[in-house]
Amino acid sequence: MEKIKRSKFMTFMNITPSSTPTYALIGSGVTAGSIGYNPKVEEETYIHQDSATIIVESYAPKLPIESTAVIGDSVFEFIDSLRISRAVLSAAETDIVNVWAYETGGPTAYPAEKQTVSIQIDEFGGEGGSSTKINYTINFIGDPIPGTFNTTSKTFTAS
Repeated sequence: MEKIKRSKFMTFMNITPSSTPTYALIGSGVTAGSIGYNPKVEEETYIHQDSATIIVESYAPKLPIESTAVIGDSVFEFIDSLRISRAVLSAAETDIVNVWAYETGGPTAYPAEKQTVSIQIDEFGGEGGSSTKINYTINFIGDPIPGTFNTTSKTFTAS
């Protein structure tokens, strides 16, 4: 058995959502990021039972990102432009591709999923004498599209 390093789960963000997709790796300055799947469940205890029945009805995934602001990083510059404009609704939307690089197929065809998302800016600033932080949440919209991702050419191909 082999452990999977966090670097083998990659997320690429489309930094040009209004034109041909340009995917950039979320990584520089990012210190933490885990998908919270936020399951929505129905819980009922039927009259003839003593224990509840719990059914997963849906998910509401989010990917909160903790990041140091890095000038020249294309993801930071895209996120910072959303912060400056206080983008909302469709102006705050783009897509990401989550890549499972621990699976076979890479680097030209790693298993992946493309996901429409809305970017929520959470915090910008920090303490005196420290690097500026920009923390944001990637809110998933709808269902993902399964496929593969070429990490060399940064292209997604739907299955």
